[in-house]
Amino acid sequence: MHTIWKGSISFGLVNIPIKLHSATEDRDIKLRSLHKECHTPIKYEKVCPVCDKSVGQGEIVKGYELTKGKFVVLEEEELGGLKEGNEERAVSIQDFIRMDEIDPIFYDRTYYVSPEDGGKKAYSLLRKALSESGKVGIAKFIMRSKEHLCVIRVYDKTLVMETIHYPDEVRPAADVPNVPAEDDITSKELETATLLIDQLTAEFNPENYKDEYRERLMALIEGKQTGEEVVTPAERAPRDNVTDLMAALQASIDTSKPQPTSQPKKKTTKKKAKA
Repeated sequence: MHTIWKGSISFGLVNIPIKLHSATEDRDIKLRSLHKECHTPIKYEKVCPVCDKSVGQGEIVKGYELTKGKFVVLEEEELGGLKEGNEERAVSIQDFIRMDEIDPIFYDRTYYVSPEDGGKKAYSLLRKALSESGKVGIAKFIMRSKEHLCVIRVYDKTLVMETIHYPDEVRPAADVPNVPAEDDITSKELETATLLIDQLTAEFNPENYKDEYRERLMALIEGKQTGEEVVTPAERAPRDNVTDLMAALQASIDTSKPQPTSQPKKKTTKKKAKA
């Protein structure tokens, strides 16, 4: 399993060297955008619209937009200085709470936690203590230049770390439009709805649920492949830089030529015939 982060978990005086591994994966079918005419994949480049040129990574700085079109530029050294005093690789458990105190709306990403060499004993200790107490740990750590709030808990004999949103990242439910303030429901309607819920109640089994759209899309792709409805991008014609340069020079010359000005016509006078 691929390691995406290394660090350590600390609670009290106990320190556990760990690795993080993604617990979930995106199984969406990725579709590329192709040019309809020649079926070549479309490229997306970083281009400065003012300078009209592609911009390399070394030419990019971070900026915060104060108002439309006005930015405060932040240097990498300044951003790095903000992390001083907060260890990049430390996961410090600050509190232990009951898991049912956290509403699921706060959860973000889940990672498996594995112990590094020499950390198995402390790993087992934390796992056992969490299981026996029925509690989860609340911790903070920095990953990918962001300070995360996370929950450390036990799942199937493995420690998992789940990042959770900060309170100001969760939008207030009161802002949702058109939510009725009162329930205008009759007792008969409530009784019928409750009966329906009881009839459809079952134990949660993840295997009962499948991504039916993904299965249909994959079947469509496989069917087209079997029927040889497969396209290949057209070969890019080699560019003749000399020809292109000469054409550009000639065009420049043509556009810079002074245009002939129309001369006023001279008046001609007819000679009178001699008598």
